[in-house]
Amino acid sequence: MSVTVSASEVERNFERYHDRALSEPIRVTKDGRETVYIISARVYREMKCAQRDSLASADLTDDELFLIDTAEIPAAHRHE
Repeated sequence: MSVTVSASEVERNFERYHDRALSEPIRVTKDGRETVYIISARVYREMKCAQRDSLASADLTDDELFLIDTAEIPAAHRHE
């Protein structure tokens, strides 16, 4: 859950929201619209580590598409 505050409120009380961002995201609005979030460095690092580069299926070779198409889930990992 995040707290929502205006940019001017963050400007007036930055230290308060800085400290609060260590435990929860701070959603910042400007002119009533969401513009940024303030998050802790730990959360930012976790998000960057979890981020994956995406690959369009059009970028796959025919061999890669064949391998995907013929792949099977090992019996030990099936939920039947």
